[in-house]
Parts: sequence; structure tokens; C-alpha cells
Amino acid sequence: MKADKKKIFLRQRRKRRVRGKVSGTADRPRLTVFRSNKNIYAQIVDDTRGATLVSASSRDKILAVEIGFGGNKAAAEKVGIAVAAKAVDAGIKRVVFDRNGYRFHGRVKQLAEAARKGGLEF
Repeated sequence: MKADKKKIFLRQRRKRRVRGKVSGTADRPRLTVFRSNKNIYAQIVDDTRGATLVSASSRDKILAVEIGFGGNKAAAEKVGIAVAAKAVDAGIKRVVFDRNGYRFHGRVKQLAEAARKGGLEF
């Protein structure tokens, strides 16, 4: 197995393990993060209904103009603040954090801290 495929395989294994333990409900939905090389995405999901309640990404038209390049910590912080603001407007205060198999480090950590600063509790 090539090194890049092994890295993806190991992340997917961690993701399955975490998703077995973390689930979003109606009163405490799941905040999940996906990061690519160029962008970062955050969603708040109610797993009982299978519905996305709130989402934000570095590709959103308003944020993309403000951010520029979406693959850095500054972009992750802006996305975290944006998803927290949308969640508070939707009446969501408490969430469960799903790091999606990524290490809690760098952009993922920055997004989580910004979401906490924006009013989410997890």
C-alpha cells in the first residue's frame, strides 16, 4: 500500500472508531469538521433525523472574499466563528465535537476554539 493511500486508510479507520462513540441528537447535535488542502468545512448534524442543521465553509461566498486562501488557520478560525453564529441564530448552544479522524491540532483545533469563542459549548 502506498504511503498516501495508507494515510487515508488510517484516517478512515479513526473516523469509524470515533463515529461509533459520537452521535448527534436533537438537543445536542454533532459538529463535524472536514479539511482539504485548500478549504475547511464545518457542519452541525442531527443524526437522529439525518439532517444538516447548519453549515459553514471557507468556500461560502461571503467568507471566501474575506478569507482568500481557505487552507490555513486564519480561515479555520473564521469558519468556526461563522458556524457558531449560525448555530446560535438557529437556537443551538450545545454540540458534540467530531474531529472526523483528524488530530486535534492546527486547523481543526483553531476551528474548535473559534466555535467555543463564538458561543458553542462542547
